[in-house]
Amino acid sequence: MKEWWVQVGLLSVPLLAVYLHIPPPKLSPALLSWRSSGHYFTYKDQNIFYRDSTGAVGSSDIVILLHGFPTSSYDWYKIWEGLTQRFHRVIALDFVGFGFSDKPRPHRYSIFEQASIVEGLVRHLGLRHQKINLLSHDYGDTVAQELLHRSLQPLMLWMLCCPCDLSPSSWMRLWATWASGRLCSTRRHHQLCNNRFLFSILQYINQRKKHRDRWVGALMSTSVPLHLIYGPLDPVNPHPEFLQLYKKVLPMSTVSVLDDHISHYPQLEDPTGFLNAYLNFINSF
Repeated sequence: MKEWWVQVGLLSVPLLAVYLHIPPPKLSPALLSWRSSGHYFTYKDQNIFYRDSTGAVGSSDIVILLHGFPTSSYDWYKIWEGLTQRFHRVIALDFVGFGFSDKPRPHRYSIFEQASIVEGLVRHLGLRHQKINLLSHDYGDTVAQELLHRSLQPLMLWMLCCPCDLSPSSWMRLWATWASGRLCSTRRHHQLCNNRFLFSILQYINQRKKHRDRWVGALMSTSVPLHLIYGPLDPVNPHPEFLQLYKKVLPMSTVSVLDDHISHYPQLEDPTGFLNAYLNFINSF
């Protein structure tokens, strides 16, 4: 009888060969619909995906949605219709390296570039002199903070943000690896490309630390209205420490705390509660 490890090895070879030739999963009908209803604009030879929906008649208000890591503009699909009932235009983009936007490799991904892409989209849509509301989440919070630092005015800003330094936890590394999907055609090449791509994207963690004074300072010194919508079960920003720190650093910001079981993606976990909290904030002006 052959050693068990030899039998496992012999079995693994054909299974591995099959795996390497499995194409990436097809997009769901919902994602296909999301993509087909969007558009692209070009920023420095990069194709950037965005959606732009015309909504409420009689309103001139505009909201731009900034998604988090490691996802895309599709994060907002559950509240999209509700936003169109309040805002004249609802706009969301996929940052470069995410979603349906280009994913150049090699590339030095940075929060500064993503903020410039948002500014490019604003110019592309002819909204440079319009009042713009920003609704941001996670990675998008830091992009919004950079936009705030650049004084993109007039601006009303809602942020689900962390005004303290963050480090990537083990679950974030695992999630990032899983979410990046199969990027290359062979296993070895796939692993190398995956690691390099992730390392480049994840530099935003180090950028947050390096530019903390710049981005937290933008929040502390702004006269723009700020609002936090918070899920107490958020593992990235744990309760109650994060909320205490947020209120200490940004006492002028208002806060909405959702139900105890809501975690890091409140717009997906509790779209009704999230939307109500946001609209209550917007309608208070």
